[in-house]
Amino acid sequence: MEAGTISRLVQPIKLPTYNFSSNSSMCCPQTRLMPAFHSSKYDEREITVLSSEPTIKKSSVLGGLSLHRPVHKRDIVGKTFCSVGLYTHPGSTVESSSQTAEEKIGVLLLNLGGPDTLHDVQPFLFNLFADPDIIRLPRLFRFLQRPLAQLISVLRARKSKEGYAAIGGGSPLRKITDEQANALKMALETKEVPANVYVAMRYWYPFTEEAAHQIKRDGITKLVVLPLYPQYSISTTGSSVRALQNIFKDDSYLSSLPVAVIESWYQRQGYIKSMADLIEKELHNFSKPEEVMVFFSAHGVPVSYVEDAGDPYRDQMEECIFLIMKELKARGINNDHTLAYQSRVGPVQWLKPYTDDVLVELGQKGVKSLLAVPVSFVSEHIETLEEIDMEYKELALESGIENWGRVPALNCTSSFITDLADAVIEALPSTMAMSASTGTEEAVDDPMQYFIKMLFGSLLAFVFLFSPKMVSAFKKNIL
Repeated sequence: MEAGTISRLVQPIKLPTYNFSSNSSMCCPQTRLMPAFHSSKYDEREITVLSSEPTIKKSSVLGGLSLHRPVHKRDIVGKTFCSVGLYTHPGSTVESSSQTAEEKIGVLLLNLGGPDTLHDVQPFLFNLFADPDIIRLPRLFRFLQRPLAQLISVLRARKSKEGYAAIGGGSPLRKITDEQANALKMALETKEVPANVYVAMRYWYPFTEEAAHQIKRDGITKLVVLPLYPQYSISTTGSSVRALQNIFKDDSYLSSLPVAVIESWYQRQGYIKSMADLIEKELHNFSKPEEVMVFFSAHGVPVSYVEDAGDPYRDQMEECIFLIMKELKARGINNDHTLAYQSRVGPVQWLKPYTDDVLVELGQKGVKSLLAVPVSFVSEHIETLEEIDMEYKELALESGIENWGRVPALNCTSSFITDLADAVIEALPSTMAMSASTGTEEAVDDPMQYFIKMLFGSLLAFVFLFSPKMVSAFKKNIL
């Protein structure tokens, strides 16, 4: 990740548990997403949420992505990652409601976004670090959010540009997400549920605001929000949904629009079988498939997210791996497997074990064949194309692993897209208009308190930004 870099300033906040109630017309239980908040200020809207989790704790914490120094250059410009053929697993087709024909249905895909060109890298990083879910400052220093984001993005830009240059000069994420949107639209039409499919990126074009405006212009009457993150994290799905809430709450049309959010979908059979299909196919590329270690590498998050802020990400990831391996074993594939977490940055502790450490350990233990599986990613991007394919591959070979393979991201795998279409159809009966304001506003400081805070904060910022020792330590420990 590119974030989580000043975690020691953050005081994680525990959130109340969410209770889920069943709905006989749904394959997934439903609940309501409690008002999100930045520090102590609650957002004021609720959105219907679908999830298989019985209880989940959520909070605003850090998150992001990592960009690393390249090892080799890889040209991906103009490459098409998706095919749009459709496939249905036995029994996966969902009958559409007769009411859908009377509705104007919209589907909103949420994703992180990425710089299209090297020129876009620094402003993309600024948007990332300016997100209070990525770097959470105490209320006293919240006015430093944007100046600090500017500082980090400028100092980080050169290294990040090297990573993007190694994969062709920009991120393929927008291209792939657009292809996924088109494939999903086709899949829904095949199931006789016509819908407009929109793409909203969190930190780069097309931004969530753009998608929201288009949804309003098109007169959508029912919306399903589908984050392209299989497992829920407060730094990915949580942040993206919170941004959507903030946009919808100030618009009379959007705030009354019936909305359902598919919060996590790692447990869906279509997704599990699609992942198992890819793994099974790649295993056959080894001369001795039964000897290959299946190496799941998931995007990491700081431990404080999970232990202090109640992020369900680790639990969902471990369950996801269990379900994939269960599916493989049902096919007679009994390979050893392990899970590790990649993309850590900064001085704080992240979820362990770390991918780079485990690769070295496996080499020392005599593992000769390894198949890397980027389990938390459904699109090729910087962390698969550069971090896994270049950095981790080189480290694995240096550590004694002789045969390396990597499972491609799902991209537009037909069985995966078909299952997403089913998930959308299942969600439609649970759409619900955003509620009226129920949040609690923060108390406003009196003029003297505000003056003292601004003076103290400015003094601290001056010392931090202009002290050579502080800048040196910042670069060493965080960047």
